[in-house]
Amino acid sequence: MTYDLFIGDRSFSSWSLRGWLMLEKFSLPHRTHMVGLYSGTMAEDLADLAPARFVPVLRDEAGIVIGDSLAMAETLAERHPEAGLWPADPAARALARWMVAEMHSGFTALRGDCPMQLLHQWQGFAPSDAVRADLARIDTLWSLARSRHGDGGPWLFGRYSLADVFYAPVAARIAGYDLPVSDLARDYVATTLADPVFRQWRADGLGISYDPMPYAQDLPKADWPG
Repeated sequence: MTYDLFIGDRSFSSWSLRGWLMLEKFSLPHRTHMVGLYSGTMAEDLADLAPARFVPVLRDEAGIVIGDSLAMAETLAERHPEAGLWPADPAARALARWMVAEMHSGFTALRGDCPMQLLHQWQGFAPSDAVRADLARIDTLWSLARSRHGDGGPWLFGRYSLADVFYAPVAARIAGYDLPVSDLARDYVATTLADPVFRQWRADGLGISYDPMPYAQDLPKADWPG
């Protein structure tokens, strides 16, 4: 089965990144289609995918449309158990689902104050107390996953899973705004940024520019980490 994946942008759309990673990292065949997220054509581009309003959106060969990244993740895990999208161990799988659900619905301060961008690193960004609280919670979750279930690999649960898919844009935010986190979290961010699939996604996005640039900050820029 080959899926059609509809995404908005590679440099700025964190949810598009999640949708693509859950297909690309687990070798699920797909075709990628761009939607006019910043050109004003998104509603028109998604018209045949009702009731979709946002990206990412997935359509299978039978014409079934799945919107929302969490629904997409659970559908793909159900359809492709051999791909191992969730950890095999029940305790690890339960924690991974918890962490994904918390990311999907939470960390609003981090997401609001630090929109994902993969172009450069902002220098001198001062995180609010609310952002620092989100970072502390993320540190706690990542440390717990690594200490309990991280043997056997560099990812949150050792082997790459949907938890890493959902936290990839979080890692990108930490890198893109040089946010204060623990050494363990910094190591995990470096692992995410060094992943060849993540690097390919970022490289593909660098060929598109916007004027004005989305989510611009009045701060000096440095090169993207790594």
